[in-house]
Amino acid sequence: MSKDGAARSRSATRNQKAASPPPVDAALTPAPSQGTPHVTEAPEPSRSFWARIDKPFVFGFLVTLGGLTAFLLALTLTSLSTVIIYIAFALFAALGLDPAVRFLERRGLSRGLSVLVVILGLVGVLALVLLMIVPVVVEQVTAFVTSVPDLISDFMRSDVYSFLERQFGDQFEQFVTDAQDFLTDGKTWQTIGGGALKIGSSIAAGISGAIVVLVLTLYFVAGLPTMKTSLLRFAPARDRARARDITDQITDSVGGYVQGMVTLAFINAIIVLILYLSLGLPFPPLLATVAFLITLIPLVGSVLFWAIGSVIALFADPWHALLFAVIYLVYMQLEAYFLTPRIMNKTVSVPGPLVVIGALAGGTLLGLLGALVAVPVTASILIIIKQIWLPRQDARI
Repeated sequence: MSKDGAARSRSATRNQKAASPPPVDAALTPAPSQGTPHVTEAPEPSRSFWARIDKPFVFGFLVTLGGLTAFLLALTLTSLSTVIIYIAFALFAALGLDPAVRFLERRGLSRGLSVLVVILGLVGVLALVLLMIVPVVVEQVTAFVTSVPDLISDFMRSDVYSFLERQFGDQFEQFVTDAQDFLTDGKTWQTIGGGALKIGSSIAAGISGAIVVLVLTLYFVAGLPTMKTSLLRFAPARDRARARDITDQITDSVGGYVQGMVTLAFINAIIVLILYLSLGLPFPPLLATVAFLITLIPLVGSVLFWAIGSVIALFADPWHALLFAVIYLVYMQLEAYFLTPRIMNKTVSVPGPLVVIGALAGGTLLGLLGALVAVPVTASILIIIKQIWLPRQDARI
């Protein structure tokens, strides 16, 4: 490179340094004044929910339409309440018969043949009840109604009546007189006759309902595995195995509970029949049938029939009534602490307070059906809580 080029290059470098501004020391830079106010924009005032509705007429129309739809749905469910109760009874009975079907399947029979054997057995039991027990019960009911005046007369000649008359005096005598006037009044029997027609229509409706429930039960027993498989398809594929396990636990619990309650109610009926026959108390078949039906109600059924059976026996013989009350009370303790734990061992254990609360809530909402299904529904809820909700809570940190 020539000397002139090198000189020009040094001159250009000196010019660039002179043109560049000198460095500024950050420590000498004055800080911004602290007293300068910071100006912020005021937020827009929030509008209420009603002010944000762009089309109030359309909104009001949709709300009204939704309310009418809910009202019509409630009316429809109310009209279909009887059908819903039939379906619930049939499903409950099918779950109770399913363990018997699976027992036969484990013995080598096919599903179809097992269902056929169980259905034939159920029809045979119902035919036996209709042919042998129902006529006797109807005869006993008729005899009970016609013998009410004689029972009252015998009671008035008993020592118990004399004791009560001495204790309460004219008030008790007036009460008995009013009862006699009520029973001997012609209008009373006209009212009872009108009520009998209503009872007859109720019995006819009950028989038709029982036939519907029986037919639905047969269909549910035959198609229970298909129903379970179809319902499980609504669950995600990754959760179906777990959902199937929980469903099997629930159905096993309900089936075991139904079988256990029927077994305990049958034992109650046999005990009552033996006691009434051995003590010479009136209407043994009728009271045994009533015992079977009432003791199907969990926990409170036995106590309720203990009161009913003791009061009816009191009109026949006070001492025999006392003996019946004591013996049946002893049996209730034996049932509670010995029979129930062994017969109901396949069901999920439900704490006593939950049984009482469930029975009261179910009976209030659905009557007898609610009282019957209270325990299995409570057990199913407990299974879901233990299998799904509690593990999720334990997994949280």
